[in-house]
Amino acid sequence: MATAPAYTPDALIAADIDAYLAQHQNKSLLRFITCGSVDDGKSTLIGRLLYDSKMIFEDQLAALESDSKRVGTQGGEIDFALLVDGLAAEREQGITIDVAYRFFATEKRKFIVADTPGHEQYTRNMVTGASTADLAVILIDARKGVLTQTRRHSYLAHLIGIRHIVLAVNKMDLVGYDQAIFDSIVADYAAFAESIGIAGFTAIPLSGFKGDNIAAASANTPWYSGPALIEHLESVELDSEAAAARPFRLPVQWVNRPDLDFRGFAGLIASGTVRPGDAVRVLPSGKTSHVARIVTMDGDLEQAVAGQSVTITLADEIDCSRGDVIAAADAPPQVADQFRTTIVWMDGEPLLPGRAYWLKTGSGLVSATVQTPRHAVDVNTLAELSVKTLQLNDIGVADVFTDRGIAFEPYADNRDLGGFILIDKITNATVAAGMIDYCLRRSQNVHWQSIDITREAHAAQKNQSPRVLWFTGLSGSGKSTIANLVEKKLHALGKHSFLLDGDNVRHGLNRDLGFTDADRVENVRRVGEVAKLMADAGLIVLTAFISPFRAERDLARSMLPEGEFVEVFVDTPLAVAEARDVKGLYAKARSGALANFTGIDSPYEPPLSPEIHVDTTRETPEAAAERIVEHVLGIWAPVL
Repeated sequence: MATAPAYTPDALIAADIDAYLAQHQNKSLLRFITCGSVDDGKSTLIGRLLYDSKMIFEDQLAALESDSKRVGTQGGEIDFALLVDGLAAEREQGITIDVAYRFFATEKRKFIVADTPGHEQYTRNMVTGASTADLAVILIDARKGVLTQTRRHSYLAHLIGIRHIVLAVNKMDLVGYDQAIFDSIVADYAAFAESIGIAGFTAIPLSGFKGDNIAAASANTPWYSGPALIEHLESVELDSEAAAARPFRLPVQWVNRPDLDFRGFAGLIASGTVRPGDAVRVLPSGKTSHVARIVTMDGDLEQAVAGQSVTITLADEIDCSRGDVIAAADAPPQVADQFRTTIVWMDGEPLLPGRAYWLKTGSGLVSATVQTPRHAVDVNTLAELSVKTLQLNDIGVADVFTDRGIAFEPYADNRDLGGFILIDKITNATVAAGMIDYCLRRSQNVHWQSIDITREAHAAQKNQSPRVLWFTGLSGSGKSTIANLVEKKLHALGKHSFLLDGDNVRHGLNRDLGFTDADRVENVRRVGEVAKLMADAGLIVLTAFISPFRAERDLARSMLPEGEFVEVFVDTPLAVAEARDVKGLYAKARSGALANFTGIDSPYEPPLSPEIHVDTTRETPEAAAERIVEHVLGIWAPVL
């Protein structure tokens, strides 16, 4: 007769640990945020969740009890907010500034909770925490009811696409667990929620300090028959579960090519299910193939679903790189380059419409320009405000144009393909978060027309190579004077050229623009586009503009083939340029009669590495012009 195997105590302990880890690994993960007005008890609630789920070690609990006695804010009882408010500034002020992430788990599910700031000036931090959340816990102090910041955070949570809202009416112990107060607050919030499109929410009366309705139903609220908070968090449907039912999407993060025999495309599946043999389409190119293998570290899979990181190999050798999207062939996402978007501005410097920013969506990175906002939203009143730019924490609707088509889906359908961030090209700072609402119809109707006479043919006819000589410098530096001399010399040599002067262009093409930073950006963008067209015609183009910002000069450079853009920095000290003051502009600027004047109350960003540097304190305009012509002629390649 077979006997049962004998296990040592250590083996039993190891087996229990392995079983526990396996069970824990297979639990689903819910990401949620807590938000609301200042002092509604967000940090206390999270601390209570950690405590009730037994996620606090004994030494942490001892330290918490000691800190609570030292701070003395809760009458000698444990101050659970101290578990979360880690920044010194937060402990001193009793508020949350940064987004604090905490992990805890129950028998049924794992959780990552983001404690977001309540102050209005930290709205961008709240948006950061909400961007990956499945659920939002909106806290309301039962003594205060629905406040402005409650509305603001609810609007933002809905805007970010959070489908599950918990209305946590906190501090019920301070109002005697009065059902009438709870019902009144829920009714007020329901009216507001309906007005902004929140289809439904779960309201729970609780006390983070006392623990009522946190882990279990409270005897203090016999009139409430709904779930406790943790019970609701354990049962709510995850976005990842809903994503599995949508069409297959895999944004490519990395092309894995360890050797000549293997070429795979790695990424996190954003939605849908994929199996070997499935027909797929690579976007934006539109090339089609079939899935050959689904590769992981643990071996090939017969199926992969949303939320899994995998490497896919294709049956055909087609062009696919980082930033592309592999999708179901019969249900691909759209591809466009013009979008209506909602933008949350997160930078201290305002949006400059027309300026080129990096736009990052999924794993793709493209150059994009934001048009003048159609309106900003006052989230307190939901009024649409007429604005020309967006300031820190502003929310606005604006059209965004990218330099090439990208695969996308509306943010409401797919966060991964519909969400994006904007990055300043100079500082590399993230300046905004955005959501694609839809593509503009005209972007689908405009196509590039093929023309038989190429730019090379135009240049060959003129027996020259096209160039754009971009003269930049302060007003009065001598840009126009030197550019005019250069063109005269080129004309004498039989070259075909044209000079675009800043003042002259403002009499026609740019007569509608002023001198604000945004208008200067648009002024240079238009000139860059015209200069590109002239270069396409085979001309040597000279532009004489202050063009104060590096970003716009870099944008003009990016429009042309490598080597065709020649930046000429006419370097004149401000004092010297002001002493010349041929047009009397500096005097007007100094007196306050002329606003936004470069060098006085508007910045000038000198080139860091111009092709030609002219120091007008050491070189005459004639000598500078001669040197520029010699330099440019010397780098021109013969026309083939």
